[in-house]
Amino acid sequence: MVICIPVKHQKQVQEHRYYKVVLRHFTTPAVTCNTVNMESVSLSSRLNKAVRQQYMSLPQDGKCQVTYIWIDGTGEGLRNKTRTLNEEPKSIEDIPEWNFDGSSTYQSEGSNSDMYLIPVCMFRDPFTLDPNKLVLCEVLKYNRLPTETNHRASCKKVMEKVKEYAIWFGMEQEYTLLGTDKYPFGWPTNGYPAPQGPYYCGVGADNAYGRDIVECHYKACLYAGVNIYGTNAEVMPSQWEFQVGPCEGIDMGDHLWVARFLLHRVCEDFGVVATMDPKPMKGNWNGAGCHTNVSTMDMREEGGLQYIEQAIEKLGKRHCEHIKVYDPRGGQDNIRRLTGHHETSSINDFSAGVANRGSSIRIPRQVGQEKKGYFEDRRPAANCDPYAVTKAIAVTCLLNKEEEEEIE
Repeated sequence: MVICIPVKHQKQVQEHRYYKVVLRHFTTPAVTCNTVNMESVSLSSRLNKAVRQQYMSLPQDGKCQVTYIWIDGTGEGLRNKTRTLNEEPKSIEDIPEWNFDGSSTYQSEGSNSDMYLIPVCMFRDPFTLDPNKLVLCEVLKYNRLPTETNHRASCKKVMEKVKEYAIWFGMEQEYTLLGTDKYPFGWPTNGYPAPQGPYYCGVGADNAYGRDIVECHYKACLYAGVNIYGTNAEVMPSQWEFQVGPCEGIDMGDHLWVARFLLHRVCEDFGVVATMDPKPMKGNWNGAGCHTNVSTMDMREEGGLQYIEQAIEKLGKRHCEHIKVYDPRGGQDNIRRLTGHHETSSINDFSAGVANRGSSIRIPRQVGQEKKGYFEDRRPAANCDPYAVTKAIAVTCLLNKEEEEEIE
Protein backbone atom coordinates (compact mmCIF):
# COMPACT_ATOMS: atom_id res chain seq x y z
CA MET A 1 0.00 0.00 0.00
CA VAL A 2 1.29 3.47 -0.90
CA ILE A 3 -0.17 6.64 0.59
CA CYS A 4 -0.13 9.46 -1.98
CA ILE A 5 -0.76 12.88 -0.50
CA PRO A 6 -1.69 15.92 -2.62
CA VAL A 7 0.96 18.62 -2.51
CA LYS A 8 -1.39 21.21 -1.00
CA HIS A 9 -2.06 18.96 2.01
CA GLN A 10 1.47 17.59 2.56
CA LYS A 11 2.58 20.17 5.14
CA GLN A 12 -0.51 19.60 7.28
CA VAL A 13 -0.08 15.84 7.18
CA GLN A 14 3.67 15.96 7.91
CA GLU A 15 3.00 17.98 11.05
CA HIS A 16 0.62 15.33 12.35
CA ARG A 17 2.19 13.20 15.11
CA TYR A 18 1.18 9.93 13.40
CA TYR A 19 2.72 10.82 10.02
CA LYS A 20 6.01 8.91 10.34
CA VAL A 21 4.36 5.91 11.94
CA VAL A 22 1.82 5.65 9.11
CA LEU A 23 4.50 5.90 6.44
CA ARG A 24 6.74 3.31 8.04
CA HIS A 25 4.00 0.72 8.30
CA PHE A 26 2.03 1.31 5.12
CA THR A 27 4.45 2.35 2.37
CA THR A 28 6.09 -0.15 0.07
CA PRO A 29 9.72 0.71 -0.81
CA ALA A 30 9.48 -0.85 -4.27
CA VAL A 31 6.70 1.53 -5.34
CA THR A 32 7.37 5.23 -5.86
CA CYS A 33 4.87 7.99 -5.16
CA ASN A 34 5.64 11.32 -6.77
CA THR A 35 4.68 13.29 -3.68
CA VAL A 36 6.23 11.16 -0.93
CA ASN A 37 8.98 8.90 -2.30
CA MET A 38 10.63 11.14 -4.89
CA GLU A 39 14.46 10.87 -4.76
CA SER A 40 16.33 14.11 -4.35
CA VAL A 41 18.62 14.84 -7.31
CA SER A 42 20.53 18.00 -8.18
CA LEU A 43 19.13 20.67 -10.48
CA SER A 44 22.23 20.66 -12.69
CA SER A 45 21.66 17.00 -13.54
CA ARG A 46 18.34 17.99 -15.11
CA LEU A 47 19.89 20.41 -17.61
CA ASN A 48 19.47 19.60 -21.31
CA LYS A 49 22.26 17.12 -22.09
CA ALA A 50 21.58 17.26 -25.83
CA VAL A 51 22.59 20.93 -25.81
CA ARG A 52 25.74 20.04 -23.87
CA GLN A 53 26.65 17.36 -26.40
CA GLN A 54 26.49 19.90 -29.24
CA TYR A 55 29.41 21.76 -27.66
CA MET A 56 31.30 18.68 -26.46
CA SER A 57 31.56 17.42 -30.05
CA LEU A 58 33.28 20.57 -31.31
CA PRO A 59 36.91 20.11 -32.52
CA GLN A 60 39.80 21.39 -30.39
CA ASP A 61 42.28 22.27 -33.17
CA GLY A 62 45.05 20.15 -31.69
CA LYS A 63 44.88 21.63 -28.22
CA CYS A 64 44.40 19.54 -25.09
CA GLN A 65 42.40 20.06 -21.90
CA VAL A 66 44.20 18.83 -18.78
CA THR A 67 42.27 18.51 -15.53
CA TYR A 68 44.47 18.67 -12.42
CA ILE A 69 43.13 16.66 -9.46
CA TRP A 70 44.30 16.90 -5.84
CA ILE A 71 43.33 15.97 -2.28
CA ASP A 72 42.23 18.92 -0.17
CA GLY A 73 42.91 19.78 3.46
CA THR A 74 40.21 17.47 4.82
CA GLY A 75 42.14 14.43 3.63
CA GLU A 76 38.93 13.15 2.01
CA GLY A 77 37.74 15.78 -0.45
CA LEU A 78 38.95 16.02 -4.03
CA ARG A 79 39.40 19.25 -5.97
CA ASN A 80 40.09 19.87 -9.65
CA LYS A 81 40.64 22.58 -12.21
CA THR A 82 41.44 22.54 -15.92
CA ARG A 83 43.92 24.27 -18.21
CA THR A 84 44.79 24.18 -21.92
CA LEU A 85 48.02 22.75 -23.34
CA ASN A 86 49.04 23.42 -26.91
CA GLU A 87 49.42 19.70 -27.68
CA GLU A 88 48.58 16.34 -26.20
CA PRO A 89 51.08 15.34 -23.49
CA LYS A 90 52.83 12.02 -24.12
CA SER A 91 53.94 11.43 -20.53
CA ILE A 92 53.66 12.94 -17.06
CA GLU A 93 56.87 14.88 -17.75
CA ASP A 94 54.97 16.92 -20.34
CA ILE A 95 52.53 18.25 -17.73
CA PRO A 96 53.70 21.53 -16.14
CA GLU A 97 53.43 22.31 -12.44
CA TRP A 98 50.57 24.59 -11.50
CA ASN A 99 49.24 26.33 -8.40
CA PHE A 100 45.98 27.08 -6.58
CA ASP A 101 44.54 29.03 -3.67
CA GLY A 102 45.07 26.84 -0.62
CA SER A 103 43.06 29.16 1.64
CA SER A 104 39.92 27.96 -0.17
CA THR A 105 40.73 24.26 0.25
CA TYR A 106 41.60 24.20 4.00
CA GLN A 107 45.31 24.04 3.17
CA SER A 108 46.75 27.51 3.89
CA GLU A 109 46.08 30.99 5.19
CA GLY A 110 44.98 33.80 2.92
CA SER A 111 48.15 35.76 3.57
CA ASN A 112 50.27 32.97 2.08
CA SER A 113 47.83 30.95 0.04
CA ASP A 114 49.59 29.77 -3.13
CA MET A 115 50.13 25.98 -3.20
CA TYR A 116 52.03 23.94 -5.76
CA LEU A 117 50.40 21.19 -7.84
CA ILE A 118 52.97 18.56 -8.79
CA PRO A 119 51.71 16.14 -11.50
CA VAL A 120 52.42 12.51 -10.61
CA CYS A 121 50.07 10.30 -12.65
CA MET A 122 48.17 10.78 -15.94
CA PHE A 123 44.93 9.19 -17.18
CA ARG A 124 42.61 9.59 -20.16
CA ASP A 125 39.58 11.82 -19.57
CA PRO A 126 36.30 9.86 -19.98
CA PHE A 127 34.19 13.03 -19.73
CA THR A 128 35.72 15.23 -22.44
CA LEU A 129 37.38 12.27 -24.24
CA ASP A 130 40.68 12.01 -26.12
CA PRO A 131 43.05 13.75 -26.37
CA ASN A 132 42.16 15.30 -23.01
CA LYS A 133 43.73 14.12 -19.77
CA LEU A 134 43.18 13.77 -16.04
CA VAL A 135 46.27 14.35 -13.93
CA LEU A 136 46.58 13.38 -10.27
CA CYS A 137 48.81 15.80 -8.34
CA GLU A 138 50.68 16.00 -5.08
CA VAL A 139 50.30 19.24 -3.14
CA LEU A 140 53.32 21.14 -1.80
CA LYS A 141 53.33 24.19 0.46
CA TYR A 142 55.04 27.51 -0.29
CA ASN A 143 58.34 26.01 0.95
CA ARG A 144 57.83 22.98 -1.34
CA LEU A 145 57.30 20.62 1.57
CA PRO A 146 54.32 18.21 1.43
CA THR A 147 51.06 19.46 2.93
CA GLU A 148 49.67 17.71 6.00
CA THR A 149 47.26 15.66 3.88
CA ASN A 150 49.86 14.77 1.25
CA HIS A 151 50.53 11.20 2.40
CA ARG A 152 51.75 10.19 -1.03
CA ALA A 153 55.20 11.71 -0.55
CA SER A 154 56.08 9.56 2.48
CA CYS A 155 54.30 6.51 1.03
CA LYS A 156 56.45 6.69 -2.09
CA LYS A 157 59.63 6.64 0.01
CA VAL A 158 58.45 3.48 1.76
CA MET A 159 57.44 1.78 -1.49
CA GLU A 160 60.87 2.50 -2.96
CA LYS A 161 62.44 0.98 0.15
CA VAL A 162 60.41 -2.26 -0.11
CA LYS A 163 60.56 -2.54 -3.91
CA GLU A 164 62.45 -5.84 -3.78
CA TYR A 165 59.45 -7.52 -2.11
CA ALA A 166 57.15 -6.72 -5.07
CA ILE A 167 54.27 -5.91 -2.72
CA TRP A 168 50.83 -5.94 -4.36
CA PHE A 169 47.68 -4.35 -3.03
CA GLY A 170 44.02 -4.65 -3.96
CA MET A 171 41.52 -2.34 -2.25
CA GLU A 172 37.76 -2.91 -2.07
CA GLN A 173 36.10 0.51 -2.00
CA GLU A 174 32.62 0.50 -0.49
CA TYR A 175 30.42 3.58 -0.83
CA THR A 176 26.81 4.64 -0.44
CA LEU A 177 24.66 6.57 -2.91
CA LEU A 178 22.70 9.47 -1.42
CA GLY A 179 20.23 12.00 -2.73
CA THR A 180 21.18 15.65 -2.38
CA ASP A 181 19.15 15.57 0.84
CA LYS A 182 21.84 13.17 2.17
CA TYR A 183 19.30 10.34 2.56
CA PRO A 184 20.15 7.01 0.85
CA PHE A 185 19.19 6.99 -2.81
CA GLY A 186 16.08 4.94 -3.51
CA TRP A 187 15.04 4.59 0.13
CA PRO A 188 11.41 5.55 0.86
CA THR A 189 11.09 9.09 2.20
CA ASN A 190 10.69 9.11 5.99
CA GLY A 191 10.97 5.35 6.07
CA TYR A 192 13.20 2.34 5.53
CA PRO A 193 13.50 -0.41 2.94
CA ALA A 194 13.13 -4.07 3.83
CA PRO A 195 15.88 -5.47 6.12
CA GLN A 196 19.25 -6.53 4.74
CA GLY A 197 19.30 -9.86 2.99
CA PRO A 198 18.36 -9.57 -0.71
CA TYR A 199 20.63 -6.67 -1.64
CA TYR A 200 24.17 -8.11 -1.69
CA CYS A 201 24.98 -8.86 -5.34
CA GLY A 202 21.23 -8.48 -5.88
CA VAL A 203 19.31 -7.87 -9.07
CA GLY A 204 15.94 -6.26 -9.71
CA ALA A 205 14.39 -2.85 -9.17
CA ASP A 206 13.50 -3.72 -5.57
CA ASN A 207 17.04 -4.82 -4.72
CA ALA A 208 19.54 -2.75 -6.72
CA TYR A 209 19.40 1.03 -6.39
CA GLY A 210 21.48 3.11 -8.80
CA ARG A 211 23.03 0.47 -11.07
CA ASP A 212 23.26 2.99 -13.95
CA ILE A 213 25.76 4.98 -11.90
CA VAL A 214 27.79 1.89 -11.08
CA GLU A 215 28.03 0.73 -14.68
CA CYS A 216 28.92 4.19 -15.99
CA HIS A 217 31.63 4.50 -13.35
CA TYR A 218 33.05 1.10 -14.34
CA LYS A 219 33.24 2.15 -18.01
CA ALA A 220 34.78 5.50 -17.07
CA CYS A 221 37.52 3.72 -15.09
CA LEU A 222 38.30 1.37 -17.97
CA TYR A 223 38.48 4.25 -20.44
CA ALA A 224 40.68 6.32 -18.14
CA GLY A 225 43.13 3.48 -17.55
CA VAL A 226 42.32 2.88 -13.90
CA ASN A 227 43.14 -0.68 -12.88
CA ILE A 228 39.58 -1.55 -11.80
CA TYR A 229 39.03 -5.23 -11.01
CA GLY A 230 35.28 -5.49 -10.51
CA THR A 231 32.14 -4.24 -8.81
CA ASN A 232 29.09 -5.50 -6.92
CA ALA A 233 26.07 -4.39 -4.93
CA GLU A 234 26.72 -4.48 -1.18
CA VAL A 235 24.75 -5.66 1.86
CA MET A 236 22.94 -2.39 2.60
CA PRO A 237 20.60 -1.12 -0.13
CA SER A 238 22.12 1.84 -2.06
CA GLN A 239 25.57 0.63 -1.02
CA TRP A 240 28.02 -0.59 -3.66
CA GLU A 241 31.63 -1.64 -3.97
CA PHE A 242 34.31 -1.51 -6.61
CA GLN A 243 37.72 -3.10 -6.41
CA VAL A 244 40.98 -1.63 -7.67
CA GLY A 245 44.10 -3.74 -8.17
CA PRO A 246 46.24 -5.62 -7.98
CA CYS A 247 48.57 -2.62 -8.03
CA GLU A 248 52.20 -2.61 -6.98
CA GLY A 249 53.48 -0.08 -4.47
CA ILE A 250 52.50 3.56 -4.95
CA ASP A 251 50.20 2.75 -7.88
CA MET A 252 47.56 1.50 -5.44
CA GLY A 253 46.93 4.92 -3.95
CA ASP A 254 47.13 6.67 -7.33
CA HIS A 255 44.56 4.46 -8.98
CA LEU A 256 42.13 4.40 -6.06
CA TRP A 257 42.10 8.19 -5.69
CA VAL A 258 41.43 8.64 -9.41
CA ALA A 259 38.69 5.97 -9.25
CA ARG A 260 37.09 7.96 -6.42
CA PHE A 261 37.29 11.16 -8.47
CA LEU A 262 35.59 9.41 -11.40
CA LEU A 263 32.85 8.13 -9.10
CA HIS A 264 32.10 11.62 -7.79
CA ARG A 265 32.02 13.01 -11.33
CA VAL A 266 29.69 10.31 -12.61
CA CYS A 267 27.41 10.85 -9.61
CA GLU A 268 27.45 14.57 -10.34
CA ASP A 269 26.13 13.88 -13.85
CA PHE A 270 23.30 11.80 -12.40
CA GLY A 271 22.53 14.36 -9.69
CA VAL A 272 23.28 12.17 -6.68
CA VAL A 273 26.06 12.00 -4.08
CA ALA A 274 28.54 9.23 -3.27
CA THR A 275 29.66 9.09 0.36
CA MET A 276 32.55 7.09 1.81
CA ASP A 277 31.26 7.58 5.35
CA PRO A 278 32.09 4.37 7.29
CA LYS A 279 28.65 4.24 8.92
CA PRO A 280 26.19 6.33 6.90
CA MET A 281 23.09 4.88 8.57
CA LYS A 282 22.77 4.13 12.27
CA GLY A 283 21.11 0.95 13.42
CA ASN A 284 20.99 -2.53 11.92
CA TRP A 285 22.73 -1.61 8.67
CA ASN A 286 26.20 -2.52 7.45
CA GLY A 287 28.91 0.10 7.45
CA ALA A 288 31.36 0.80 4.62
CA GLY A 289 35.00 -0.24 4.59
CA CYS A 290 37.96 -0.35 2.26
CA HIS A 291 39.23 -3.88 2.77
CA THR A 292 42.86 -4.09 1.70
CA ASN A 293 44.36 -7.22 0.18
CA VAL A 294 48.12 -7.64 0.53
CA SER A 295 50.62 -9.95 -1.11
CA THR A 296 54.41 -10.03 -1.46
CA MET A 297 56.42 -12.16 -3.84
CA ASP A 298 57.27 -14.54 -1.00
CA MET A 299 53.59 -14.89 -0.08
CA ARG A 300 52.65 -15.73 -3.66
CA GLU A 301 55.18 -18.52 -4.05
CA GLU A 302 55.00 -22.11 -2.74
CA GLY A 303 54.97 -22.17 1.05
CA GLY A 304 53.98 -18.51 1.15
CA LEU A 305 51.54 -19.06 4.01
CA GLN A 306 54.38 -18.84 6.53
CA TYR A 307 55.14 -15.28 5.33
CA ILE A 308 51.46 -14.40 5.56
CA GLU A 309 51.37 -15.65 9.15
CA GLN A 310 54.53 -13.69 9.99
CA ALA A 311 52.97 -10.51 8.59
CA ILE A 312 49.77 -11.04 10.57
CA GLU A 313 51.76 -11.49 13.78
CA LYS A 314 53.52 -8.18 13.16
CA LEU A 315 50.23 -6.43 12.39
CA GLY A 316 48.75 -7.67 15.65
CA LYS A 317 51.53 -6.04 17.66
CA ARG A 318 50.79 -2.62 16.10
CA HIS A 319 47.01 -2.79 15.96
CA CYS A 320 46.45 0.55 17.72
CA GLU A 321 48.92 2.35 15.44
CA HIS A 322 47.11 1.06 12.35
CA ILE A 323 43.68 2.00 13.65
CA LYS A 324 44.89 5.61 13.97
CA VAL A 325 45.75 5.82 10.25
CA TYR A 326 42.87 3.72 8.89
CA ASP A 327 40.51 6.70 8.77
CA PRO A 328 41.16 10.46 8.47
CA ARG A 329 40.22 11.17 12.10
CA GLY A 330 42.63 8.96 13.97
CA GLY A 331 40.17 6.09 14.40
CA GLN A 332 37.14 8.14 15.43
CA ASP A 333 35.24 7.28 12.24
CA ASN A 334 35.96 3.57 12.58
CA ILE A 335 34.58 3.51 16.11
CA ARG A 336 31.12 3.77 14.54
CA ARG A 337 31.85 0.90 12.14
CA LEU A 338 34.17 -1.59 13.87
CA THR A 339 31.71 -2.78 16.50
CA GLY A 340 32.10 -6.55 16.20
CA HIS A 341 28.78 -6.68 14.36
CA HIS A 342 27.77 -6.42 10.69
CA GLU A 343 30.78 -8.39 9.44
CA THR A 344 33.38 -6.39 11.38
CA SER A 345 35.83 -7.03 14.19
CA SER A 346 35.89 -4.94 17.35
CA ILE A 347 38.07 -1.85 17.09
CA ASN A 348 39.56 -2.73 20.49
CA ASP A 349 40.73 -6.25 19.60
CA PHE A 350 42.96 -7.80 16.96
CA SER A 351 41.99 -11.12 15.44
CA ALA A 352 42.71 -13.26 12.40
CA GLY A 353 41.07 -16.29 10.83
CA VAL A 354 40.50 -18.28 7.68
CA ALA A 355 37.35 -17.18 5.80
CA ASN A 356 36.25 -15.17 8.86
CA ARG A 357 34.69 -11.83 7.93
CA GLY A 358 34.33 -10.96 11.59
CA SER A 359 38.08 -10.81 12.11
CA SER A 360 40.62 -8.01 11.71
CA ILE A 361 42.61 -10.03 9.17
CA ARG A 362 41.00 -12.63 6.94
CA ILE A 363 42.91 -15.38 5.18
CA PRO A 364 40.78 -16.47 2.19
CA ARG A 365 39.81 -20.15 2.27
CA GLN A 366 41.60 -20.81 -1.01
CA VAL A 367 44.81 -19.33 0.42
CA GLY A 368 44.52 -21.59 3.44
CA GLN A 369 44.16 -24.61 1.18
CA GLU A 370 46.93 -23.71 -1.28
CA LYS A 371 49.29 -22.43 1.46
CA LYS A 372 50.12 -19.31 -0.55
CA GLY A 373 48.55 -16.10 -1.83
CA TYR A 374 47.47 -13.04 0.14
CA PHE A 375 45.67 -11.77 3.24
CA GLU A 376 42.90 -9.22 3.67
CA ASP A 377 43.06 -6.41 6.23
CA ARG A 378 39.40 -5.63 6.94
CA ARG A 379 40.00 -2.68 9.26
CA PRO A 380 40.48 0.32 6.91
CA ALA A 381 37.42 2.57 6.71
CA ALA A 382 35.81 3.50 3.41
CA ASN A 383 37.12 7.06 3.74
CA CYS A 384 40.71 6.04 4.46
CA ASP A 385 43.65 7.49 2.57
CA PRO A 386 45.05 4.55 0.56
CA TYR A 387 48.55 6.05 0.74
CA ALA A 388 48.44 6.04 4.55
CA VAL A 389 47.02 2.50 4.67
CA THR A 390 49.45 0.90 2.23
CA LYS A 391 52.40 2.72 3.80
CA ALA A 392 51.48 1.47 7.29
CA ILE A 393 51.10 -2.11 6.09
CA ALA A 394 54.39 -2.07 4.17
CA VAL A 395 56.27 -0.55 7.11
CA THR A 396 54.87 -2.99 9.67
CA CYS A 397 55.25 -6.11 7.56
CA LEU A 398 58.53 -5.46 5.74
CA LEU A 399 60.75 -2.96 7.57
CA ASN A 400 62.69 -3.09 10.82
CA LYS A 401 63.06 -0.15 13.21
CA GLU A 402 66.36 1.00 11.74
CA GLU A 403 64.90 1.08 8.22
CA GLU A 404 61.86 2.99 9.47
CA GLU A 405 64.09 5.61 11.08
CA GLU A 406 66.07 6.02 7.86
CA ILE A 407 62.91 6.92 5.94
CA GLU A 408 61.63 9.35 8.58
